[in-house]
Amino acid sequence: MAYPFNTIEPKWQKYWDEHKTFRAEEKPGVPKSKRRYILDMFPYPSGAGLHVGHPEGYTATDIYCRYLRMNGYNVLHPMGYDAFGLPAENYAIKTGTHPAATTLKNIEHFTQQIKALGFSYDWDRCILTCTPDYYKWTQWIFLQLYKKGLAYEAETPINWCPSCKTGLANEEVKEGKCERCGATVTHKTIRQWILKITAYADRLIEDLDELDWPESVKLMQKNWIGRSEGAEVNFAAAGTDGKPTSENLTVYTTRADTLFGATYMVIAPEHKLVDKLATEDKKAEIKAYVEASAKKSDLERTDLAKTKTGVFTGSYGINPLNGKLIPIWISDYVLTSYGTGAIMAVPAHDERDWDFAKKFDLPIIKVVATKEEVASLAGGDEAKGAELLRNAAKNPEEYKKLAAAHPEVFDVAAECTSAKDGYAINSEQFTGLPTKETIPGMISWISEKGIGKKAVNYKLRDWVFSRQRYWGEPIPLVHCPKCGTVPLDEKELPLELPNVKTYQPTGTGESPLAGIDNWVNCKCPKCGGSARRETNTMPQWAGSCWYYLRYIDPKNNSEFVSSEKEKYWMPVDLYVGGAEHAVLHLLYARFWHKVLYDLGVVSTKEPFHRLVNQGMITSFAFQRANKSLVPVDQVEETAPGSGIYEAKDDHEKLERVVAKMSKSLKNVVNPDEMIKTYGADSVRMYEMFMGPLTVSKPWNTQGLIGVNRFLDKIWSISEKPVEDIDITAKLEDKALVSLRKTYAKTVKKVTDDTSSLNFNTAISQMMIFINECSKIDRLPRAMWEGFVKMLACYAPHLGEELWQKLGHTETLTYEKWPEFSEDFCKEDSKQIVVMINGKLRDKFEAAAGTAGDTLKEMALETAGAKKFLEGKTIIKTVVVPDKLVNIVAK
Repeated sequence: MAYPFNTIEPKWQKYWDEHKTFRAEEKPGVPKSKRRYILDMFPYPSGAGLHVGHPEGYTATDIYCRYLRMNGYNVLHPMGYDAFGLPAENYAIKTGTHPAATTLKNIEHFTQQIKALGFSYDWDRCILTCTPDYYKWTQWIFLQLYKKGLAYEAETPINWCPSCKTGLANEEVKEGKCERCGATVTHKTIRQWILKITAYADRLIEDLDELDWPESVKLMQKNWIGRSEGAEVNFAAAGTDGKPTSENLTVYTTRADTLFGATYMVIAPEHKLVDKLATEDKKAEIKAYVEASAKKSDLERTDLAKTKTGVFTGSYGINPLNGKLIPIWISDYVLTSYGTGAIMAVPAHDERDWDFAKKFDLPIIKVVATKEEVASLAGGDEAKGAELLRNAAKNPEEYKKLAAAHPEVFDVAAECTSAKDGYAINSEQFTGLPTKETIPGMISWISEKGIGKKAVNYKLRDWVFSRQRYWGEPIPLVHCPKCGTVPLDEKELPLELPNVKTYQPTGTGESPLAGIDNWVNCKCPKCGGSARRETNTMPQWAGSCWYYLRYIDPKNNSEFVSSEKEKYWMPVDLYVGGAEHAVLHLLYARFWHKVLYDLGVVSTKEPFHRLVNQGMITSFAFQRANKSLVPVDQVEETAPGSGIYEAKDDHEKLERVVAKMSKSLKNVVNPDEMIKTYGADSVRMYEMFMGPLTVSKPWNTQGLIGVNRFLDKIWSISEKPVEDIDITAKLEDKALVSLRKTYAKTVKKVTDDTSSLNFNTAISQMMIFINECSKIDRLPRAMWEGFVKMLACYAPHLGEELWQKLGHTETLTYEKWPEFSEDFCKEDSKQIVVMINGKLRDKFEAAAGTAGDTLKEMALETAGAKKFLEGKTIIKTVVVPDKLVNIVAK
């Protein structure tokens, strides 16, 4: 009999909706140990709707939540929408439809799709980040950041997307391209609001150790923050007379031991001193170079394989250690986004500096010798070689002799030698010291001289927070000619977006809001004079930085979350989502949460205790010999079932490969079609049965059909008589004894695997149980009811219907999870291996727990033992109960 999902699934979805079955409440009597906050990364409601990859994580958390409820946990499991952002605005520009209208329409579609899959969300807590009642509190949090000195305004060079016509944070640039639209990113200097995330850099690293997250994600965050220890050194800029001026170039280096090897300096094209350092005869050349650099991405600029380019400023710096003049160059391989935007170039020990020095014929001085090189000074003895080097350094003539005798140690090689640990050479009083002593010694020396200091640096840059677009949260600040920047009074929040007809970005660095005079022109909250509102808007990430907190108290108009409710539910116990958010969303959310923690408005240092990244569900695509992919609708099979494919246009043979689902490849699988044909329960169970949750796997509709047949089989078996049989008593029916054993194993397996999110193997065990059920004519009620409860977590519509067929009138959502007896899991017999002198010679069956002496006797009676022991004397016998008998004989 086919499972009639097309009538049963809508029936139970309506029941859950009307009865608010999954509504979460802060029940006061429930201890913290029995509360769980389970969270999905909420979706952006695009016009394309869900594809079959989206429900994978949602299904996993739903199964887990249903399991927890049956085990007596109070569960919070909400859903909402990340509704601001560029896609909706771009669509509005293209079609003339207000982004709010398209967003709400998309949300309606998404909600229908999600509800059609039977997920157990508390829909009363649903939030939309684009509604004023929500972004009122996003604006409130921004004001706290501003008042705490963590939000500041700056004219700064930023990543600029020429397609989206807006600024991007470093995290939104992937391989030199806009993370959203794929356009090549350039640079532009405009006015921006920036959040001081670097102030929390150390805590963002240190507190990762407290989290149950994948190590790969922790490492990605640590690498992105990129903490390093080193020194800041001040190089005075010299005038045309070679004497120091008032201008200083500060450089950051992790290898202070190489300071004597600095032979030139390089500053980024965006460096603030470019104009001051450019001599008159170089200004035109420098201007052209700076403009050309602005059109390149960071990836292009830092590519090690590219030919180095640069221009001499005409000015010099003074090496503070020896007073030597070194030329200052401009080159795009130096970025303002790392360090100070200026470097001291040590070409002997840095590949990029080496290439640059070779191209422009700049000096190269070796200042680090390897341990092997130093050892070669004394016949292979490193310690003696180092002593010889230190002694020679005290006498210039001796040093010259030593260097002349060993040019392979002191002279520059034919290629760059990276600055690994070794010994300082050509470094005056530091010569002969090992690297681990030279670095701290050099830092102490420059600190004493006042020319530098110990410093910590981060690759992480402060977060470029504002966007030059319309569809985002207005920033609640006012610019007053008298008072400067003034925050709105919190009572005036929310500052709502004006309803406008055009959303076209200006491309000049101002958002479309700048042209709406009746909104922009306002009164200063401080002096009452004429002022202008801030016209940049917040990025899409703002709303998702704290949405998990609003779920806890979504209807609260007086505070962003009740302190009592926050303490009741936080932190999030399990957060499931894609690994693509490892740096962006997760880093930003952790930063905001730590600020809120410091303000005393949340009770935990971290928002998400446990993180699980689900694997991607991929699809099949077709690849040419040149590795290019062909859209599915342009491919044909040479003969039905042949498995040989070719392109329709030129009949080139194609290889079927696994690829990401893509509209351009026409290989996106629509869940609506799958649900319509096979039912939501089949889709849910197939997505979990495909493989481990965290592993990527390709969609194959044939596998879905197989799961659908399994549910049909369950439905058919449910038609058998159900009898009240005491399954704890001694049973004479061998089929029932076998079923009881399988049932006990199934309860244990499904319990263990569901609790550990190993859903695919839990389903496999349920299939084994159903196969056993097919062998009997009547179903023991205790076993069948227990199975239905377990099934209901995975296939909830079918589970509810079977529960009702068993005579129950209420939902099984809060029924007690089935228990199992370890005794019934035990095997009645064990296979015992007979080993003679370490080699397998026979096997036999024995009852579980048979005594060792009996096993020994049984082993000796086997044909294998008799054959291979003939004429031999037994020296020793080792028995491993329930496993083997090992006989040693000669």
